[in-house]
Amino acid sequence: MRRVLDVARQGWGATHPNPMVGALIVEDGRVMAEGSHAHDGGPHAERLALLALGRKPRPGATLYVTMEPCCTPGRTGACTDAVIAAGIKQVVVGATDPNPEHAGRGFDVLRAAGIEVATGVLERECTDLNLIFNHWIVQGTPLVAAKSAVTLDGRIACRSGDSKWITGEEARADVMRWRRLFPSIAVGAGTVMTDNPRLTARIEGEKEWCPIRFVFDGLLRSVADRAMPSVYTDEFHERTIVVTTPHGGMGYVRKLKELGVQVWTLPSATQRVPLTEFRKRCTQEKITGVYFEGGAQLVSQILQDRQLDYLFVYRAPVLLADDRAKPVLSGLRSEKLANAVRLAEVRHEVFGEDILTRGRVSYPAQMFIDETTFSLG
Repeated sequence: MRRVLDVARQGWGATHPNPMVGALIVEDGRVMAEGSHAHDGGPHAERLALLALGRKPRPGATLYVTMEPCCTPGRTGACTDAVIAAGIKQVVVGATDPNPEHAGRGFDVLRAAGIEVATGVLERECTDLNLIFNHWIVQGTPLVAAKSAVTLDGRIACRSGDSKWITGEEARADVMRWRRLFPSIAVGAGTVMTDNPRLTARIEGEKEWCPIRFVFDGLLRSVADRAMPSVYTDEFHERTIVVTTPHGGMGYVRKLKELGVQVWTLPSATQRVPLTEFRKRCTQEKITGVYFEGGAQLVSQILQDRQLDYLFVYRAPVLLADDRAKPVLSGLRSEKLANAVRLAEVRHEVFGEDILTRGRVSYPAQMFIDETTFSLG
């Protein structure tokens, strides 16, 4: 199953809105064929493994697959039909498909055909592989995630603003890996004006890849300067979307559109972009996940609005011990631990001297906003 997980990851970032799935066929203890779902609308992993085998599986062959085989026809035919027709008598599965149309029905179909089915093998790892798909197919909205690199005392920059680099090269390389997974990445206007980031996935040995790039700018401050951020002018500028409000000014909107940059003007009574409206628009556009990289004000606002689903925090063995250094998150009034936001389904990974803690955001029944905090978002 660990091998088939590696096979599934061959589709990393390329299968949206479908899940990553890997399959392999074992005969007499040897892996004879493998298959990985490559892209939406393409053949599923089970069918590709059977095709790669090029013949009928031998008696006693076992199919290993990271996710429950689908049992509905769809565009490529039910995988349960292909498994049954191949004559395979044993199937080992990692995770149950959360799609309500499947959700265990595939197991029932296989067992009814006389196939022995073992489930839950490395289930946690197989489920974690598709955290974006799982949220999308169950909730019907994009997975909104955020990433921060922090010191041990939870700071993202010195009082001077110096922040490069808090974490080491290995942690930063892992960020690129997650950028490649998510179909879109988002930052605030302050980040593009201060850091001028490319917001692309740059992985050694691979071609630079650009997700959809969202810039949250309720007043279109980033367009007012004569020096335009590179995300508005580089070779990927047509994949940049500025998310703004009616308070931004039509002249700036026209300027962006003339550059070939897309603009989403969302209804808002204030200069802040409403996260609920942003979610709705992403759902309409079938954007299954958004990876927010800052800044701190924007991510704090997402948390305050209970719109943050998942959090990645890279912690470096660094202490600033300065109460004027910039905190990663703010704006809540958590006077009791019962009112604290927590992470569930937590995973820890080590990258050099840094530690990544990530998990699903779990909100308390009561969450209080610090009314003295003001953020443009």
